[in-house]
Amino acid sequence: MSAADLDFVSPAGPGRPALVTGGAGFVGANLAHRLLQAGESVILFDNLSRPSVVRNVEWLKRVHGDRVTLVTGDVRDAAAVAEVVQRASSVFHFAAQVAVTTSLVRPVEDFEINARGTLNVLEAIRASKSPPPLLFTSTNKVYGGLPDVPLQCRDRHYEPEDPKLRASGISEARPLDFHSPYGCSKGTADQYVIDYARTFGLPAAVFRMSCIYGPRQFGTEDQGWVAHFLIQALRREPITLYGDGMQVRDVLFIDDLVDAFLLARKNIRQVSASAFNIGGGPENTISLLELLDMIEELDGKRPTTGFEEWRPGDQRYYVSDCRRFSGVTGWWPRVRVREGVRKLYGWLQEMIEITGKASPAQAAEELRLEGVG
Repeated sequence: MSAADLDFVSPAGPGRPALVTGGAGFVGANLAHRLLQAGESVILFDNLSRPSVVRNVEWLKRVHGDRVTLVTGDVRDAAAVAEVVQRASSVFHFAAQVAVTTSLVRPVEDFEINARGTLNVLEAIRASKSPPPLLFTSTNKVYGGLPDVPLQCRDRHYEPEDPKLRASGISEARPLDFHSPYGCSKGTADQYVIDYARTFGLPAAVFRMSCIYGPRQFGTEDQGWVAHFLIQALRREPITLYGDGMQVRDVLFIDDLVDAFLLARKNIRQVSASAFNIGGGPENTISLLELLDMIEELDGKRPTTGFEEWRPGDQRYYVSDCRRFSGVTGWWPRVRVREGVRKLYGWLQEMIEITGKASPAQAAEELRLEGVG
């Protein structure tokens, strides 16, 4: 991405920092790094509920110094949100409860963070004299389980029977169908962002994201499955597949996602009041079983696997149709899945060298416990 793509003049005034809620996490830290590299200052607003993410903050401060400001806070605290929004040139709202499984156990908490927290951000922006542009990360889960899409099995993955759908993926024309408390809370926030843009004229857009992966990701079974599979393989620990392992996702490398964020901010007038499906697209699809094959090639050993029942709302097939966003901004994913997985595996190997552990299993265990990065 050229330096020109980073040029941005905020209506809130020059010299103000960009605000990244959830900024200590995987996506937030990668975006913050790119903004800081371009000369901007950044406020990371994060409740640090996952201890491992402190390492991301330490890394950003070590590389970029005092242009990084950490504000420890929670999006459920409307006053704290209002205070940081008033200082911001632009707002990237990533703070969220991110696991379907957690939403099933604690649905009220899930709602308060994802729906109410987003409403707090929107109200803070609406109260600004010069509202900063907002980019919000939603999810493909707003489309539900897609049970009406006829699928066929080919090799070891699912694909749509419809050749047009196979070629393009799921578009924004797909009706919303919230499934699981997580889908409901993120879908509610998604719709509030679009409506505040329409009703109050806020410069705001939504990314309905597919599976994002890359360096600095502390993957778990519930979120960040590509990194989770790789870390489990390094730990020589088994991987549980829910369903039959043939479910397909389009995976998007983090650098490509950051490119999309910056282009959306640059073109905020053209993208405002819209939602865009953002993922790797049909060129970057992979099933769980196919990722295991790739790991075996990289690591020399196939991970041990077990199978459990399908989880609520799990999609057998989801691939993003990114053409709408591409038509506005010219963006398209550049990192192919095999290259991206190799990069993530290489980063994990570097972290193993940094930890100085005698075996990959010991080093990967430290990665999991401490979030090295």
